[in-house]
Amino acid sequence: MRVAVAVEPSGQISGHAGQCRHWWVYDCQAGAALPEPQAVELAREQLPHHFKDDGPHPLRGCEILVVGSAGEGFVRHMAAWGAEVVRTGERDPRRALEQLIAGEALPDTRPDLSLVLCKLRDLFSRH
Repeated sequence: MRVAVAVEPSGQISGHAGQCRHWWVYDCQAGAALPEPQAVELAREQLPHHFKDDGPHPLRGCEILVVGSAGEGFVRHMAAWGAEVVRTGERDPRRALEQLIAGEALPDTRPDLSLVLCKLRDLFSRH
């Protein structure tokens, strides 16, 4: 199972998935230890907020995307790719992934005022 985690340059889970340039992609195998992540840096035109779905994308094929926050447009866009978006207040990517794999509930998301702007944008979004 491929899992992508939106991260800030500091390595903490990022709060705005649609504008996040840094992702850690884990290729998880059943019964195996959690692997080291593959760092993926998106170019501006690859950001989910801007990507036009007109070509390959480094996050395609990921089954789960773990994020600090995301608007409904992002969630719909990723669902169209076959990916589930999991929002969490957990800041540590490894801890969040361990909890997710163990079937434990993740902490609730942190308040994110930028989601108000995302909701407005989503009203007019193609996603």
